[in-house]
Amino acid sequence: MAPPVLYEIVRQHAEMAAFLWTVYDYNLLHPGENPDMDDERLARVVDRLEAHLDGLFVAGDVGKKIAQERYDEFPEQGELFVVRMLASTVPIKVADLDLEKVRRYLAAAAR
Repeated sequence: MAPPVLYEIVRQHAEMAAFLWTVYDYNLLHPGENPDMDDERLARVVDRLEAHLDGLFVAGDVGKKIAQERYDEFPEQGELFVVRMLASTVPIKVADLDLEKVRRYLAAAAR
């Protein structure tokens, strides 16, 4: 028997992952704009982002469904990023991403 999935917790994972991707990508594209976002804090953002993505992966199909619902309601790049990351069969580390390809995909696929 599969463990129960707590919908509201998984929804929060999806929302936070989308938000943290946006924060991460924005700070990479605008270095120095936020003097408080140093390398250490950016690494913490990545750790939190990956933790929320892990929470969605653990939820399995329910996590994918909730992420898709979030994107359907808020068709933004952060939500699309989460949906796309969950399309993988295994978790992908943010550090392993080709950020230029990710940005091109998100820009082209965004509604």
